[in-house]
Amino acid sequence: MSLQALFAARLLTPLEEMREGVVLIEDGTIRAAGPRADIAIPASAKRIELGDRTIAPGFIDIHIHGGVGHDVMEATPSALTAVARHLLRRGTTSFVPTTVSAPIAQLERSLDGLHRTLSAWKQSSTTPAAEPLGIHLEGPFISATCRGAHGRADLQLPSLELFERLRGAAGAWLKILTLAPELPGAAELQSHAQRHRVQVALGHSDASHQQARDAIDAGASHGVHIFNAMRRFAHREPGILGALLTDDRIMAEVIADGVHVAPAALQLLLRAKGVARTVLITDAVSATGMTPGPYRLGEMEILLSDDPATGLPACRNLEGALAGSVLTQDAAVRNMMSLAGSTLADAVRMASSNPAQLLGLGERKGIIRAGADADLVILNPDATVAGAVARGAVEMF
Repeated sequence: MSLQALFAARLLTPLEEMREGVVLIEDGTIRAAGPRADIAIPASAKRIELGDRTIAPGFIDIHIHGGVGHDVMEATPSALTAVARHLLRRGTTSFVPTTVSAPIAQLERSLDGLHRTLSAWKQSSTTPAAEPLGIHLEGPFISATCRGAHGRADLQLPSLELFERLRGAAGAWLKILTLAPELPGAAELQSHAQRHRVQVALGHSDASHQQARDAIDAGASHGVHIFNAMRRFAHREPGILGALLTDDRIMAEVIADGVHVAPAALQLLLRAKGVARTVLITDAVSATGMTPGPYRLGEMEILLSDDPATGLPACRNLEGALAGSVLTQDAAVRNMMSLAGSTLADAVRMASSNPAQLLGLGERKGIIRAGADADLVILNPDATVAGAVARGAVEMF
């Protein structure tokens, strides 16, 4: 791949802001980045002038079920490619395909298909797309009380034997396991999963405050879509939510779509967790980017329509429970600015650097620095997406 120099009015690394910046890219990697005056540009470099736009690290979505009519549990190259192309257009350059509880045989087939598809994944310079980084297993080891849209019949008690069957299907691509820590056998499963380098996230849980604290003590990495599908906070028994909000050792995902979490709760989250421990996710489903109507989430039928409380588009299952979202990460960034008062740099950090750090990829993803992957988003002054760079392949929209 040829040497390219991208010039913009601003760079967000995102931990540092630079005016009149340049990013030098070669062979899919950032060779140098900084103020124009500090970077020597080889004469052979292709110069790309971006005017008053901002270059930031590409967004990373660690919790996403699908988009543009496709569910990731289809687990086919065509489905994953369609989702990955859609994500790139919204500034997301990396993602973790996320499953949902389903009959075990179906779940195994989906995990095996994802394993095969991700193992054969190749970045194209002609049709760039977001890069899948692993698999997030959301369910089946979750609470029936806080199952959300997950089918009750598909839930399972934590089992090392069943987990090994699922891990065998997913292979080394399994990176995150959502677990309700109060379930019998959950502590043993958490320890086992972590020994096999699978991060354990706490979610879909009716855990008490102490049960959640015990799981955090044991190394849980983050809370899944905080405030949603978890025991409500009470002043005498703050439950899992109280533990997630007050323990600085753990990060928290949030769906900032205006439906799942009210603006005041977003503001509370930032005051409690801080920018450094908040991760913007979408929990997006197949209906994302589509018109109102019926769609699929795993084995479930879901319906996209306007939410009666907010008037915003939302998906629900046949029981009326919220079933993921139709959010995109660029919209989440803008929503954090308008609803929670975040700066652009802070919102970008929550969508890029923080999820990269959570995945253990902070040296090469979610950051603009020499040696990092050339995964970037190009933002207009209003924080809409003007273009993206996927492992050095530049595409303007």
